[in-house]
Amino acid sequence: MFDFLNSGQYDVLGAFWVTVQLTLYSAAGSLIWGVALAGMRVSPVPLMRSFGTAYVNIVRNTPLTLLVLGCSLGLDQTLGITLAGGTSKEIGFRLAILGLIAYTGTFVCEALRSGINTVPVGQAEAARALGLSFFQVLTLIVLPQAVRAVIAPLANVLIALTKNTTVAATIGVAEAALLMKEMLENESDAIFAVFAVFALGFVLLTLPTGLLLGWVSKRVAVKR
Repeated sequence: MFDFLNSGQYDVLGAFWVTVQLTLYSAAGSLIWGVALAGMRVSPVPLMRSFGTAYVNIVRNTPLTLLVLGCSLGLDQTLGITLAGGTSKEIGFRLAILGLIAYTGTFVCEALRSGINTVPVGQAEAARALGLSFFQVLTLIVLPQAVRAVIAPLANVLIALTKNTTVAATIGVAEAALLMKEMLENESDAIFAVFAVFALGFVLLTLPTGLLLGWVSKRVAVKR
């Protein structure tokens, strides 16, 4: 049933390695962009609050497939923005990461904003009374506590991101979903076996992440 794995025709591990790379790069970028958006959402500057709110509400409710396709068709094919150039596969890989960051950053932002709301207002007021700027209050007082409070929600965002990397197949990125599609076309007599292999692969990627970050969440939880 699983003879196709030994044929040497399909690089299953290589495809999942591309998925892992997409996840790691996108997770790092999403965390940075999500923190920036969260800062805008709670900023005392009305223009920044308005931009953050509009961006989150619009992008979060836009299908991820449209965003990834928009990065490919709009940036690469229309505007000629290739993000440092390279082969078509390298450009597609980077554009897929950009689309995933733009989308996932909104969920990171909302998770962090919920964590910020758990920090007592008195702590921020006391910090401002000591002469700290808004940026200092946010980075030194509020965010460290907020992040500790939302490890579990951020773990869910990371798991969703891992599964969302399959959308990169729409622009030809050679990750697990694209290989699965090829295998389903070529191995029509082993469809259930192909599904089982890729389902197991994604379980092995997401389950340890959830368990590890769940344990971390309990260890670093803020005692109130």
